Amino acid sequence: MINIPTELLRTLVAVVDHKSFTKAAQTLGVTQPAVSAQIKRLQALLGTELFDKNVAAAALTPAGEAVVMYARRLLSINDQIFQLASAPAQRRPLRLGVTGDYFSPYLPRAFANFRKRWPFRRFEIVSGTNAKHLHDLRTGELDIILLLTAEKPERDAHHSWTEEMVWARGAAPIDLSSDPLPIVTRGENWMNHQMGIAALEKAGRHYEVTFIGPSILSLIAAARAGLGVVPSVRRRIVNTDLVLLNEELPKLPDAVCSIYISETGDTAMLKDLADEVVAGIRGPNLPADLAQPPRVLPFRELMERERHD
Repeated sequence: MINIPTELLRTLVAVVDHKSFTKAAQTLGVTQPAVSAQIKRLQALLGTELFDKNVAAAALTPAGEAVVMYARRLLSINDQIFQLASAPAQRRPLRLGVTGDYFSPYLPRAFANFRKRWPFRRFEIVSGTNAKHLHDLRTGELDIILLLTAEKPERDAHHSWTEEMVWARGAAPIDLSSDPLPIVTRGENWMNHQMGIAALEKAGRHYEVTFIGPSILSLIAAARAGLGVVPSVRRRIVNTDLVLLNEELPKLPDAVCSIYISETGDTAMLKDLADEVVAGIRGPNLPADLAQPPRVLPFRELMERERHD
């Protein structure tokens, strides 16, 4: 029997998660040639190509996709073995990675309901980028991640649904025909900023960034003060006193929200928490037009759909 070194599998998963050999090397603390050498060694062991050479990005072949799926499982088991000697489960906080602060107000209610079935749990919310959260989930640093993206979710998303994006302003009127249009944002790397600017540029509208803040709350305050309009998830705006701009400005594309769970630890418990988070975000206490059941896309269902397609 041939044993596959786990470091080769971890390198493969890092390349896939970061969609780049260079970024994977930076994350792993090695050189880019070392990453390439490990991938070549893994391909030689398996006797198959894992990456499509005809695609510029780190795109997987069908065989590569299958290998990555099983590699994640093997690495998860490897990490679980090392966690056997860690603190008891009831003393270790469950760590949730969240991008931005869109859904933070909904999470405490979900945690409280979850504790009725799983007592003595502690919770920690970690903020960061999508790429960092995905990496930390794969390595067992995070238990669940809640991502908001402009792209479709990864295949192993436990839940996935779309969120409507809107423009909003404060109660004080703003001349929306002004040139340039004042906007408030969290900066150029913020997904909403990129979606908003793309929509304005496509419509031929000039804009001016009048305020950059660290959180959604700060942007809501800036919009209230009349500093500009803000692009945001409708769910985060609808219960505030901001005014939605449905027709006055270019329409924004929908964003995709997805929840992922780690294969490290108690999978049944993490799935239960993920389900409770979805219920907390999209539950009956929300406005009627937002209280629709989530569009659930388990990994196995995605795979079945792809086979039929």
